[in-house]
Amino acid sequence: MGRSHGHKTRDKNKGSLPQVPKNLKSDGIDVEYSQELADQGDLEAQARANAANQRVKAKK
Repeated sequence: MGRSHGHKTRDKNKGSLPQVPKNLKSDGIDVEYSQELADQGDLEAQARANAANQRVKAKK
């Protein structure tokens, strides 16, 4: 198309809006995990993650 060169967008927000909203960004602080406090959902998620890791290692 080639129209993007030299033309400014009419929408003033397009250049300043972030891709990820600030409320969805993580602060980088790790949360402590305790096996004693894990519920059934945590255990299932852990099992799925371990199975996925094993599949990735098997492909290599």
